[in-house]
Amino acid sequence: MRGVRAPAVLLGGGMPALLPVASCLLLLPRALLSMASGSPPPQPSTASDSSYVPGSVSAAFVTCPNEKVAKEIARAVVEKRLAACVNLIPQITSIYEWKGKIEEDSEVLMMIKTRSSLVPALTDFVRSVHPYEVAEVIALPVEQGNSPYLHWVHQVTESSF
Repeated sequence: MRGVRAPAVLLGGGMPALLPVASCLLLLPRALLSMASGSPPPQPSTASDSSYVPGSVSAAFVTCPNEKVAKEIARAVVEKRLAACVNLIPQITSIYEWKGKIEEDSEVLMMIKTRSSLVPALTDFVRSVHPYEVAEVIALPVEQGNSPYLHWVHQVTESSF
């Protein structure tokens, strides 16, 4: 990219220097670079991680109008074993288009950890109890992570419904 410069960086003696963009990319973690290029990040080679099937656990995200609704849904999905754990992230601001208007609302974000195979049932349940006309339920597969935690997610959600 000709003519594009990265921000000034201070070197040893406090002298600012401009680095080409390509040099800055070398500073990014390999996982970010592989995500940007579309190729999967390298898999860990430890034996403890070898039994996890990449993508068999998902993180699902659901927005709720307030903490009371989020807690009720979170407790229900854990009780029904549709999720092993739900984190509630309060006071997010959502800006979105709805029925031709730009809206801005304060919401609570639920981050739900579950088996990927349970995402359809989780989605159906959330839709059945959620107060929104169109509930946000999106899920992303977990490619890698702490093996004991990922196994725990599987164990806790084994006997759902």
